[in-house]
Amino acid sequence: MKKQFVIYMATAFGLAWILEIIASIFSNNGNQMVFTAVMAITMYMPFLGVIVARIPLKGMGWIPHLKGKIRYVFFALWIPALLSLLGGGLFFLIFPDTFDSEFLTLRGLLEEAGAAEQFEAQGITIPMYLLITSIQAVTIAPFLNIFVTLGEEVGWRGAMYPYLKKKLGDIKGRIVGGAIWGAWHWPSMIFAGYEYGKEYIGAPILGPIVFCFCTIAMGILLDYVYEKTKTIWLPSLMHGAINAFTIFAYLLKPEYANMAILGPAYIGIISMIPMVIMAVIICAKKKT
Repeated sequence: MKKQFVIYMATAFGLAWILEIIASIFSNNGNQMVFTAVMAITMYMPFLGVIVARIPLKGMGWIPHLKGKIRYVFFALWIPALLSLLGGGLFFLIFPDTFDSEFLTLRGLLEEAGAAEQFEAQGITIPMYLLITSIQAVTIAPFLNIFVTLGEEVGWRGAMYPYLKKKLGDIKGRIVGGAIWGAWHWPSMIFAGYEYGKEYIGAPILGPIVFCFCTIAMGILLDYVYEKTKTIWLPSLMHGAINAFTIFAYLLKPEYANMAILGPAYIGIISMIPMVIMAVIICAKKKT
């Protein structure tokens, strides 16, 4: 199994880091569409690592049996949004002047994408757009995102976490696994400013470190859902929900972009606090 794990890690990291560097080149040349496409492909490298290492896919719960476990479906769907709301709210409570009440950041992104005029023609205001996307983020979007998040979850929660928990124990295994998962994102973070941008406080070193704390907490929540349901589809759904609810990333005034390392998106030092607290509670219950 150790040999399989080494092969898995080499494949999942080696290919992903090459793709992230390629994606970063496109991003730095202003081609965000190609960057997004390549990053989506990157998410399947952990799955490919499982295949190359010949780690059995059987036993990951491909046919879900959710009788008496439906509450975990709602947990996976809605807890990410709740934690994001709490974290973003905490950030703006501490730094109220950073809230973009005129939606300049989001308006600029929509104009850059050529969508602003289209929305205006349809009578869709920025607040309406935020409401629509928020509703989608807790309903249909997580299910659509499964098609890409599954690629990661098979590798991380399906293969890596069980191996590390067996070797190190549940809590240490989850912590190490979360740190590894975070490090997997480093090339795109360092070279393309993925997640925090390039102008944040402490760039480009602090971001990758902080992000690992986020992935440790996030990984604990995802592994909790996987343990409770015994199906790889549920952490994939929750991962999709996490990726879908990004509203707070667009509510920071442009002139405060350097504070992205603190919040208001859930990956910020302050805004991740609710998620960290929940992760600690889960681990404490596991220990007892």
